[in-house]
Amino acid sequence: MTRKEINEIKSLYDIEDCGVLRLCGCYVNGEKEKVTTFNETFLNLPEEERHKYFDIFKKTLSGTPGKNLLDLEFNMGAYEEEGANSFLLKLRESELKDEELLNKFYDRIIENYYYPGNFLILLINQAYDIPNVTNDNIENEDASDEVFSYILCSVCKVTLSKPGLSYNEEDKNFHNQLQNHMVDVPDVGFLFPSFNDRTSNTDMTLFYTKDANDFQHGFIENVLNANEPMGAADQKETFNNLVTEALGEDSSYETVKNIHENLNEVIAEKKKESSAPVMLDKTEVKEILEKSGVKEDKLEHFEEKFEMATGEDGKLAATNIVPARKFEIKTVDVVVKINPDKTDLVSTQIINGKQCLVIEIDERLEVNGISVNPETGEVIERD
Repeated sequence: MTRKEINEIKSLYDIEDCGVLRLCGCYVNGEKEKVTTFNETFLNLPEEERHKYFDIFKKTLSGTPGKNLLDLEFNMGAYEEEGANSFLLKLRESELKDEELLNKFYDRIIENYYYPGNFLILLINQAYDIPNVTNDNIENEDASDEVFSYILCSVCKVTLSKPGLSYNEEDKNFHNQLQNHMVDVPDVGFLFPSFNDRTSNTDMTLFYTKDANDFQHGFIENVLNANEPMGAADQKETFNNLVTEALGEDSSYETVKNIHENLNEVIAEKKKESSAPVMLDKTEVKEILEKSGVKEDKLEHFEEKFEMATGEDGKLAATNIVPARKFEIKTVDVVVKINPDKTDLVSTQIINGKQCLVIEIDERLEVNGISVNPETGEVIERD
């Protein structure tokens, strides 16, 4: 799903025009026992509570597509009678009114979600009349050809509030504040089905994780029956290892800088074509390395190594392998951060027989927040 499509679903969580039909939940303790369950008509809840739930739902659809918001394809087992895809379709069609199905759903999550403390499982459903969009990108709410019926699941840790003193307005004094069990922001969750190209895609689900490097493997494999993605940090490490191996002894500052610039160029071009997360396959990454000056013989087996590291038909999310907002150079004792658009201001030179990093200085130079004349080194007095 693109960010725009995700935001379209998030925009539905509004008090003035709420279309959420039912809210279901299961509170689980640290021994994985169901403390309580509930199933309510969402509009019957007090307005303040609805606001709090909306915050949770929106957070379940927040983050970076391709990093902690991931389009997952169901594996073949998901389509079997008790598979995740078949089960979630039944759950959606029941409009969350079938308690037996709901309890089976809670059991699947309790069994496969790892957390040693208390947690809350929340589930909602909604039928969204998808408005047509004109050529001028204007929504026409009176014209709708499709209803997007979906469920959204959020799993939130429940933690104790901190003890302390609190002010009581009745007696105008401070008293000991009792600890309460507070619902935290979502840890994991998913939207089913996906809302791809502004239409329902029952072959995919949008998975959310608060930690982009911890996907709750059992949750993805057993609750969703989906192919497990590679974490953001793992993707970055995989890319760096592949590049390091390809460069070998030919590794240089200029080549690495070229790779960074060419990656951002490809990303910019792809974003012109689509707002979907930019994913790079083995062929595209190899072409970028070739363009950046990596010798052809060094890339002879690159595609095979890429596939071994990422899996068959594996891809890397561009946002995970190249930081768009920084370009960083490190030595043992020095760290230099450069505007990604200004990498040409830095070069390497041999000075007095030593390899040096040379930074071009413009008319402005600051040292620990103090303005210094770049030519004389004198401190510039501020007005």
